Amino acid sequence: MIFYKSASDHARDVIEFLHDFEKRTARKIEEIDPDSRRGMALCRLYDIVEYPTILATTDDGQLRNKWRGLPLPTIEEVSYYV
Repeated sequence: MIFYKSASDHARDVIEFLHDFEKRTARKIEEIDPDSRRGMALCRLYDIVEYPTILATTDDGQLRNKWRGLPLPTIEEVSYYV
């Protein structure tokens, strides 16, 4: 999952990262708006206070890794968890 605000300074970097990630791995990262009801709940659950934040979780929601802020991690670092 990636948490970011679409109307922010970092949105362009995130969108480019997501596009490149999908192009190179044929996988999508779930985009979460931290201002949505679900986004707010997930931010509380995973203690997210900085955007963008990328979370790698297991299917049952256990946190595997977390990357906060800029610069974004490499595609290789994130794809390891997909």
